[in-house]
Parts: sequence; C-alpha cells; structure tokens
Amino acid sequence: MVTLETDRLLLRMFRDSDITTVAEWSADPNVMRYVGDGQPINRCNAWRAMASWLGHWQLRGYGFWAMEEKATQQLVGRCGFFDPPDWPRFEVGWTLHPQHWRKGFATEAANAALKYAFTAMRRDAVSSIIHPDNAASIQVATRIGERLAGEADLFGKRVLVYEITKSEWELRQSSVKQDGQHG
Repeated sequence: MVTLETDRLLLRMFRDSDITTVAEWSADPNVMRYVGDGQPINRCNAWRAMASWLGHWQLRGYGFWAMEEKATQQLVGRCGFFDPPDWPRFEVGWTLHPQHWRKGFATEAANAALKYAFTAMRRDAVSSIIHPDNAASIQVATRIGERLAGEADLFGKRVLVYEITKSEWELRQSSVKQDGQHG
C-alpha cells in the first residue's frame, strides 16, 4: 500500500493502535457534525469505520491515509480518497482530531493526495463533498485549488461539491513554481 510524505506529515495506512485517537475524534460532536450522518460514534463503530477505510484500499486500490505528524509520531487525522458505489464523485476528504485544527495539516495532506491522484492515479478530476455549513473544509478546498462545482444530495441532505481538474491543478503547479510559493 502507498505511503506519502510531506514536510510535516507521514500519510500511512491505519493500524490497530490508532483506534484510541480515531475513537476520540469519532465521539466528538464538533468533529462529526459534518461527517457521514452528522452523529458521533462509539469506539466499536470507530473501529469498524477504520476497518472500512482499510477495506476501501483493498477493494479500490486507494483510500484514506492516517495522517501522522512526523515530529511527534502522533496520529492527527485522516486524509485520502473515498469512492464507494453510488457516491456523488471521486472524493478527496479529510478529518482532523480537534487538537490539531488550524495547523494547516488538512491542506498539506490534501495537496499531497491531489498530487498523487493526478500523477500516479492519472485522475481527470478530484472533488470534495462538503456540508454547506462546514466553513473550515470549504477553506481547505479553496486553498488546494478546488472551486464550487455544484450540489448533491447525500444522506438526505444537500451538500456542496468542490472540484479541481487535472489541467487546473497543473496550471496551479506551474504558477507555484514560477512565483516560489506553495499552494
């Protein structure tokens, strides 16, 4: 399975020892209000979710990575791809433990995932499915170059679909190289 590295993060497979941290963020109503059906889940269901993320890798060849901060070797969240049957679009998503909000980890991991999607996976477009009230995720989507592309219905609720195409991503990469900044 694939592992990615950024300046501060190691994007790796989940392991059984990650359950404590995954269970913490899964039980937090502020984290879960925009994930799935919007409800916190218990430790057993957090383990099942983690197992499904690994199963996604087995079935699709891609999925969510565990986001580990390299400096502390601490699990800080998840980021990666989700595309089960009947899902609105091929999606890059992220979830962070609240102790690690506002540190730029989601943007850093999502940028690495986009690079992988457009180079190694040769995807034509990547989307993010975001609850309309999730301002933090909308900011991340915007920072990685996604733009509002439409709406969808998910779990009986209206969600926003942000998207970036491969050509938009390539143009963004060339402009980053020209001005020396990071997107």
